[in-house]
Amino acid sequence: MKIYHNPNCTKSREGLKYLKEKTVDYQVINYMKNGLTEEDLKEILLKLNQKPEDIIRTKEAIYKSDFKDKKFTDDEWIKIIIEHPKLLQRPIVVDKTKAVFAQPPEEIDKLIP
Repeated sequence: MKIYHNPNCTKSREGLKYLKEKTVDYQVINYMKNGLTEEDLKEILLKLNQKPEDIIRTKEAIYKSDFKDKKFTDDEWIKIIIEHPKLLQRPIVVDKTKAVFAQPPEEIDKLIP
C-alpha cells in the first residue's frame, strides 16, 4: 500500500496516522518533496476511477489564479499537477487494485482486507 502524503497538510497527517494504526505494510510517498511522475498519476487516476480534473484542489491560490474556468485535456491536467503538486487532493492511499481519498481517514478501511 502507498500513501501520497503532504506532511504540511493536516488532513494528510491524519490519514497517515490512521494508516499507521491499521497496518505496517505501507510506503509513504512525499510527492511535494520528490514530485510525481506521469506514470504515478495515471496509476492513481485509474485506481480512483477519476479524471485528472476531479482530483484538483480548487481552493488553492494557484488554481484560482491560473486554472479556474479554463478547459484542459486530461493530458494537460496531468502535466499541470506534475508541475504544481500542491493541486493534488490528499492524502491518496493506493493498493494493488484500488485507491481512495483518505478524507475522512476511515476511507482507508475500504482498502484493508
